Amino acid sequence: MTVTAPVLSGTERFRALGPQHIDELAERYRIPSHLRETIRLVSTVLPFRVNEYVLGELIDWSQIPEDPIFQLVFPQPGMLLAEDERQLAALARSGDGAALRATVRAIRERLNPHPSGQRQYNVPRRADGKPLAGVQHKYEQTVLYFPSQGQTCHSYCTYCFRWAQFVGDVDLRFAAPGPHELVDYLRTRPLITDVLVTGGDPLVMSTERLRGHLGPLLEVESVRTIRLGTKSLAYWPQRFVTDADADDLLRLFEQIIATGRNVAVMAHFSHPRELEPELARRAMARLRATGVLIYCQAPLIAHVNDSAVVWQQMWHAELANGAVPYYMFVERDTGPYDYFKVPLERAAAIFQDAYRDLSGLARTVRGPVMSATAGKVVVDGVVTDRGGQALQLRFLQARDPALVGRPFRARQSPTAAWLDELQLDPDTPEDIAAAVRGTAVA
Repeated sequence: MTVTAPVLSGTERFRALGPQHIDELAERYRIPSHLRETIRLVSTVLPFRVNEYVLGELIDWSQIPEDPIFQLVFPQPGMLLAEDERQLAALARSGDGAALRATVRAIRERLNPHPSGQRQYNVPRRADGKPLAGVQHKYEQTVLYFPSQGQTCHSYCTYCFRWAQFVGDVDLRFAAPGPHELVDYLRTRPLITDVLVTGGDPLVMSTERLRGHLGPLLEVESVRTIRLGTKSLAYWPQRFVTDADADDLLRLFEQIIATGRNVAVMAHFSHPRELEPELARRAMARLRATGVLIYCQAPLIAHVNDSAVVWQQMWHAELANGAVPYYMFVERDTGPYDYFKVPLERAAAIFQDAYRDLSGLARTVRGPVMSATAGKVVVDGVVTDRGGQALQLRFLQARDPALVGRPFRARQSPTAAWLDELQLDPDTPEDIAAAVRGTAVA
């Protein structure tokens, strides 16, 4: 078995670098002073974290600030409103900490910290009617589980739609201290077959801590797949290769698979460069040798991967490493959304241009997909009907299973970047229209 096979040399320990290290990083990598100050200001509102692997292996420092990985992990000008930046700068100079904290909180609230009705509609209830902490249940077959010890990442993506998990405000976080209430919930709902352990990133936890969260889930016979949402293959592949408990982690996955379950790593690769290092490829090979399934997904994000060529390269690299291209998502309407958003019409064109040159095995990928309040809506492209040009859309997944697979149309718009910006065709069935409007949420 591969967990005892020779591994790459090196025992580099993980070290997180955050806002307190901005000056150190600016000096080391010659980040211009104006950009340094922007990074400092934006990181008072949005989370910033990076590590030595990302800094040394992924960023092309000769190409900053345009380098896509630099854009992916370092706050940039334009991520906040210019007036907000000016106000933050003035308060930082004044030394008025209370006013600065209040302003930061107000800006965060305007950035839609919990999009698509996560708090209103996705949080299930315990038998006593109280909310089930750290759990979301939107689709019939799948629950999301947020273990409290996994609510950070090896590095933060600037586009992350879960940015509110990382800013230190407990009122904005989803977090469960342990799995036991979730297990009780699962036992009463045998239709749930999949548990997606997410965050943050559950693979920041030690293997023993992760075992404590996953082991009790195996007591529920109806749970057949455990998914792990993670960016660690891209940002810290050492987790599977050279970390002190890397072999233990792979053995844990083997043990779960031996019970007849699937373990699926939902790998977030945002750019093909993240698949180039030998360490990343070795990590994927070691995972696959245990029987773990690797599915790859990412949003389409301006300044980082808004190019058909980039997606072609990324999907080809994923397939070459034995992983399954799974989703191209649409950037959600939260955080620095205006900086990263790509209009739906252009997103569909990028997807189609990249898709048409794939081999059949890579055509597992779906997109561009919006994870909206009603469900996952894919934009199939532009069509011509009696009303002129229209966007053809379809529910891939839905809160109401009766909507799954059903097509509908909206008027063409060169600027619309999210579902609520579209004008639905007048002939749209009422149940679909109500779901899209958000008036049919149970």
